Amino acid sequence: MPNSTYRLRRYAIVRDEEPDAERHSYAMQCAVCSETGPPGPDAAVAHDWVPAHLRAHPEHLTYREHITRAYRAIPGDWL
Repeated sequence: MPNSTYRLRRYAIVRDEEPDAERHSYAMQCAVCSETGPPGPDAAVAHDWVPAHLRAHPEHLTYREHITRAYRAIPGDWL
């Protein structure tokens, strides 16, 4: 069996701001029934879903915001 050597490396986790990075996405979710509004790149548009859902379900008063952002691991120093 051959001998193996392993080295550890530090990584920094940073927001992915490369031109080909996945875009940010925002969506709102009703905490009562778990229905979710359409995701999109604009938080204000995602928030516009809440009043429409509230009109249809006046007793649903609690919501969550889901934000998706891309991150990237950048290799650093070898340990």
